[in-house]
Amino acid sequence: MNHSLPVYFIPHGAGPCFFMDWQPKDAWAATADWLSSIGREPGVKAILVISGHWEAPDFTVTSAPNPTLIYDYYGFPDHTYHLSYPAAGSPLLAERIVSLLEGQGLAAKKDEARGFDHGVFIPLMLVRAEADLPVVQLSLKAGLDPSLHLALGRALAPLRNEGVLILGSGMSFHNMRGYGDPAFTPIAERFDRWLGETVAADPVSRAQRLAAWSEAPAARLSHPREEHLLPLMVAAGAAGNDPGRIVFSDRVMEVPISGMRFG
Repeated sequence: MNHSLPVYFIPHGAGPCFFMDWQPKDAWAATADWLSSIGREPGVKAILVISGHWEAPDFTVTSAPNPTLIYDYYGFPDHTYHLSYPAAGSPLLAERIVSLLEGQGLAAKKDEARGFDHGVFIPLMLVRAEADLPVVQLSLKAGLDPSLHLALGRALAPLRNEGVLILGSGMSFHNMRGYGDPAFTPIAERFDRWLGETVAADPVSRAQRLAAWSEAPAARLSHPREEHLLPLMVAAGAAGNDPGRIVFSDRVMEVPISGMRFG
């Protein structure tokens, strides 16, 4: 019987934050340690990342055999624009993903020119530092419909039995005005509690709550725009009937940052 891999929603931090000096110095240390602790599940043959930093008119998957890196962050130290993550791509996995999506009525295509944005290579430098597994990235779909991204996750679920580790890469809190502002601490805490209750709910309730996420306490104050939350919808959809829970939480610059595991 095939081993069904877990699915994760991971916080990918702020730009290249794990690989530079920060103030305070240990701001991202706990997040880095947690990211370094996952990705060692037995049976992992490839990694699929859905990042909050790529939106496309249709769901689009990288298909280059050797993807480049996109340094899509600004104003950081020079050395962070020379970071390397030489993981191979997988045209075969890209084709499989397109087939799965089209089989569920979701328009999808491949992009051989697209590289990995920092929502992919920055956390993977910790999750799988050896860069020894093929990696593909899958976009969000413009319009950012949460129900559609839950459906995307459900379409991807068979990959869990095919050795593909699915990572939704975003942030549980993503209001740039809130970082470093103590006034946002209780706001972010309310939304984080709702996230914890939601991912731990039964699968039907979980999907209903995530589809209506904008009605949650402090939702739009925590995510003025939802692109960094939608990778959670994909992860939850891929989880199927498996339970979910918050398995990592830390306070970073006055607000809670959480990571989730399903299965």
